[in-house]
Amino acid sequence: MPTDFDACVRAVQSKDARFDGWFFTAVLTTRIYCRPSCPVVPPKAENMTFYPSAAAAQQAGFRACKRCRPDASPGSPQWNERADLVARAMRLIADGVVDRDGVPGLATRLGYSERQIERQLLAELGAGPLALARSQRAQTARLLIETTTMPMGDVAFAAGFASIRTFNDTVRAVFALSPGELRARLAKGRPSATAGMIALRLPFRRPLTPDNLFGHLAATAVPGVEEWRAGAYRRTLRLPNGPGIVALRPQPKHIACQLWLTDWRDLAQAISRCRRMLDLDADPSAIDASLSADPLLAPLVAKAPGRRVPRVTDGPEFAVRAVLGQQISVAAARTHAARLVAAYGEPIADPAGGLTHLFPSPAALADHDPAELAMPQTRKATLSALLRALVDDELDLDVGSDWQRARARLSALPGFGPWTVETIAMRALGDPDAFLATDLGVRYAARDLGLPTTPAALLRHSAAWQPWRAYATQYLWATSDHPINILPPSGPEAPPAAKSPTKKGASR
Repeated sequence: MPTDFDACVRAVQSKDARFDGWFFTAVLTTRIYCRPSCPVVPPKAENMTFYPSAAAAQQAGFRACKRCRPDASPGSPQWNERADLVARAMRLIADGVVDRDGVPGLATRLGYSERQIERQLLAELGAGPLALARSQRAQTARLLIETTTMPMGDVAFAAGFASIRTFNDTVRAVFALSPGELRARLAKGRPSATAGMIALRLPFRRPLTPDNLFGHLAATAVPGVEEWRAGAYRRTLRLPNGPGIVALRPQPKHIACQLWLTDWRDLAQAISRCRRMLDLDADPSAIDASLSADPLLAPLVAKAPGRRVPRVTDGPEFAVRAVLGQQISVAAARTHAARLVAAYGEPIADPAGGLTHLFPSPAALADHDPAELAMPQTRKATLSALLRALVDDELDLDVGSDWQRARARLSALPGFGPWTVETIAMRALGDPDAFLATDLGVRYAARDLGLPTTPAALLRHSAAWQPWRAYATQYLWATSDHPINILPPSGPEAPPAAKSPTKKGASR
C-alpha cells in the first residue's frame, strides 16, 4: 500500500484504477469504503482515511460501497510478487487454508507460530488471519447470493460460515443489506446459474495481452485434462472438497469465467487458483515500465504491453509435466502426460465439453510402471525421485511454499538442472523473477535482439530486469511464431446441452 497520504488522495481524486486492490478508501462521514477508482464524486481529503485491505476497513466498522464494490477489486499484486511470510500467508488464506484448517493449520503450513503470523499480518494489513478469511467468506457469499438460487442456509455453509447467524450478521455488516435484500436488489429479473455452474467476471489491471497467456495454456494442454473450446481455455480442477471444471475466455475488460463445482465450498479456492493461473493480480504498468528501461526490450513491450506469466492451478502437477517435457517437443510431452492421465487419472464427467480426467496426484503416480513411458532411464529416475519427494512431503510446491527452499530441494534431486528448476519456479511457484537463461527460445530471441547469447552472459545482463525476469522471458519468447504465442481460433463449440442461460453480472 502507498504510505504517502497525499499520493493516495491524488489516486482517489483521479479515479486511478491502477491502484484498485493496492489500498481502500474509507469515508469518515458515510462509514463506507471504496476502491480508488470509485465513480462517485470523491470526498474531501479531510474525510478520507486509507486501509491496506478490505478486511481492515471492515474491521474498523466501514461497509462496502454499493457502486464500486471494492470487494471485487483485483487482488494486491504484492502477494504474488513476494516470498516473505505475509505474502505466503495471504496466498494460503486465499486458497482457503484458514477455512479448512484454522489459524493453527496456517501456522503449521508456514512454519511459524500463530502469534508471529497474527502480529505480522496486523502490522502490514491491519487485520489478522481470521478477519482476512472472514472478508473472503463475505465475498464468496455475495457471489452465491447473486448468481445462484441456492437456499440461504446452503449459501452460508458453502461460503464457509459456521452458523446462519454469523452469515447474516457478516453480510449485513459488510454490505449494509441482508442476504435476502442483496439477492432481490441484484438478481431480480436475471437468470440464475444452472445447477452446479456459476458464471463470473474476473477483473484485472489493464493492459493485458492474452496471446501468449492463453496461447501457452492451449498449446501445452494435456488431452482429457485441458482443452481449447469455443474460444475458451477449459480444464479440470482438483479442489479440497471435490473435482471441478473451469472455462476461461479472454474479454477486453475482464476474463469470462464459468465454473462447474461438485461442492460450493470450493468456490473461493477455485477463483483464487484461476486468478493465479492467469496472473490477473499483476501490476502491468510497473512491470512494463521497469522492463522498458532496457532499450532492447522496450520495443517488445511497446508492441504488446501487459503480457502475463501463464501459471498453473496445481504445482505438483506442473512439476511432473516439466520432467516429462525435458529435452523433447511440446507435442511429445503432451503425449507422455496423456498416457499417465489415461492410466492413473481420476475420471470426471464434463457437462459442456471433452474433458475426461483430473491429472493424477503424486500419490496415484507413485506406483506407476516406468516401462509405460518411452523415456530415457535417467528421466524415469528423475520422475520417480520427484514423486517420492512430493509424497513424503519433502518438497512443497503449493501456493504458500518458500520459493528458495523449494528451489534448493529441486536442485538436489537427480536430473533437475537450471532449466527445469526455473521453469517450475516461474510457473508453479509463481516467482516473478525466475529466469530461463539456458532456454533455447530465450537464447534465440536474445541473439536476434543483440543481447548476450551465452547463459552466463545473458544471466548477468538480466540483472537489470529484476525483479521481473519471468515477464522478460514472456516478451522474449513472444518474438517467435511458436503456437504458445498465438491465441488459437475458437475451436469446437460446446455440446448443445451446455448452452443454457446463465447470469453474467457478478465479478470478483
